[in-house]
Amino acid sequence: QVQLVESGGGLVQPGGSLRLSCAASGLIFSGYAMAWYRQLPGKQRELVAAISTGYITNYADSVKGRFAISRDNAKNTVYLQMNSLKPEDTAVYYCHASIYLLREYWGQGTQVTVSP
Repeated sequence: QVQLVESGGGLVQPGGSLRLSCAASGLIFSGYAMAWYRQLPGKQRELVAAISTGYITNYADSVKGRFAISRDNAKNTVYLQMNSLKPEDTAVYYCHASIYLLREYWGQGTQVTVSP
């Protein structure tokens, strides 16, 4: 069974930081591209950041310079470091694993709330 389990979400003040973690099991982690998506209230799910099997990263323009995605293949874990958080970052954040055009898996999501 493939499982992606997010952790690290919570309530933070504007300007604060959070570090999300996604622990993967049941797959050969190093063979999957990993990503973080988020779903803002009332909006469609959107890509936040992605990291390839070769450690190449991509970011949404809205988070570029503030967020950083990384992966530790030895720990089967992908991270999302979120700095300078804004209220508009409030969303459910989802971990995603994929082999392009072949397989994809989703985590259950973790709530991030940025509020004074």
